[in-house]
Amino acid sequence: MLVAYRNVNQLWAFVLTETLKRLGLTCAVICPGSRSTPLTVAFAQQVPDIEAISILDERSAAFFALGVAKATGRAVALVCTSGTAGANFYPAVIEAKESRVPLLVLTTDRPPELRDCHSGQTIDQVKLYGSYPNWQSELALPAANMEMLAYLRQMAIYTWERTQTPTKGPVHLNIPFRDPLAPVPDGTDFQFDPEEFFAAVTNTFPTPHSPLPTPPAWRNCDRGIIIAGVAQPQNPLEYCRAIAKLSQTLQWPVIAEGLSPLRNYADLNPYLISTYDLILRNQQLAKQLAPEMVIQVGDMPTSKELRTWLNATQPRRWVIDPSDQNLDPLHGKTTHLRISVDALDTGESDNQNSLSEYLQSWCVAEAKVRAAVDQTMTKMEDLFESKAAWLLSQTLPPGTPFFIANSMPVRDVEYFWRPNNLEVRTYFNRGANGIDGTLSTALGIAHRQQSSVMLTGDLALLHDTNGFLIRNKFVGHLTILLINNNGGGIFEMLPIAKFDPPFEEFFGTPQDIDFAQLCATYSVQHELITSWEDLRQQLNPLPIKGIRVLELQTNRKADAKWRQENLGKFA
Repeated sequence: MLVAYRNVNQLWAFVLTETLKRLGLTCAVICPGSRSTPLTVAFAQQVPDIEAISILDERSAAFFALGVAKATGRAVALVCTSGTAGANFYPAVIEAKESRVPLLVLTTDRPPELRDCHSGQTIDQVKLYGSYPNWQSELALPAANMEMLAYLRQMAIYTWERTQTPTKGPVHLNIPFRDPLAPVPDGTDFQFDPEEFFAAVTNTFPTPHSPLPTPPAWRNCDRGIIIAGVAQPQNPLEYCRAIAKLSQTLQWPVIAEGLSPLRNYADLNPYLISTYDLILRNQQLAKQLAPEMVIQVGDMPTSKELRTWLNATQPRRWVIDPSDQNLDPLHGKTTHLRISVDALDTGESDNQNSLSEYLQSWCVAEAKVRAAVDQTMTKMEDLFESKAAWLLSQTLPPGTPFFIANSMPVRDVEYFWRPNNLEVRTYFNRGANGIDGTLSTALGIAHRQQSSVMLTGDLALLHDTNGFLIRNKFVGHLTILLINNNGGGIFEMLPIAKFDPPFEEFFGTPQDIDFAQLCATYSVQHELITSWEDLRQQLNPLPIKGIRVLELQTNRKADAKWRQENLGKFA
């Protein structure tokens, strides 16, 4: 059936959005503006096949899109007008690159004749994001002929592919439009058959890698460890099963980062080590447990103690990850195996021997330190911020999507997140490790998902309060557990904390915000937590709609002193 178009921009935008829809795009986050009018109208016409979400603040919109892409594993389109609008996407583009999240950035622009002549709302948008996109290009100006529409279709297909291969990440298309931007007749008279034109556009994904047999050296080593690092797999159960099978075949312990799904599927793996950061603070134990070989799955864990220990012991290391990135910040004796861990052919275990002395040493240390941590936390009645992570690991409803902010929350999760079988889905922005976009990312993760929880400090939340503007577009529920210690607790752990001035003003940076009033401004529910039992009751069951803040007020100086005095004692 022939369809007639009377506006070239609308024809162009239709071909782009229709191609993306057929490839599998289901969500577009759109910021208001004039130059992006053709794309905005085209995406609005694709509803409900593509959910179109309008968000005012570009930085917040970009992190919301990042969160949706994290939760779904599928690229989300991000649309803005010309000028500095696209520059506000930059932090999220960086995070998408570093944490390998597919993001389709569509910046609209003025045509070439209106550039470099002080025309309003015009900057150089070509290669706006430097080297961070997987791929980037500028489209030709819209044209109403089949050759150019075929070019546009192919560019859209290639752009979509590059969000996912060879490594997931952001791509950037800069799209110039001439006036008229509104869908009014502009002298164009073009007819074509969309079904025939789009017939070859199919929703296909890259095929998985062929299985790779395990290196023989692994099976001949009884002083090896597996490090399950920072990971957000789309299928956490299969991911955990693959690592558990590898661990039991080799009889190697698994050091499981707090941000790894392994701690939330604990029964799958009998050799799970969750207290490694605390164990390695005992220098004698650290020396006794030095490995000969290490298999690192995904990114390196957050723990500075672990990194220092690996640097000092210099084991032979293999990194298992399908990306094309260099995942060895320690620059050790490393081989990258460019496959996913579930594509590793471990074979069947032929190890009938009793557990090695090395493996037993790790398991005994884990049991004793874990018991010490649990006993200490159980007895603690004061509102100490680290206990929040420990309590969450035992209280959240099964399968809860859980976003962890950077700085101290992510470290408290690594120190204290207790292994469980709740299948909690952990999310985080550990690509660039920034605090920007914290709330917006969490809302994106929670959007149309199970009721979700975010653990954050006060500064990370305050840095992204514009995320609350998303509340009217947000579908679902997010509980924000706010650790309010009035400042940057992470800096209390650094040597600069001993120098005041200038520490408190320039590093601690207390903001003295009344969060009850802040929440009232955005019509967000706020409750002050006064006891651990109160918190436990608020976390399970969770509401099903809206956004709420549970504020836990703690003492930044006292909490930092407790960590400094006690973390080294558990082992």
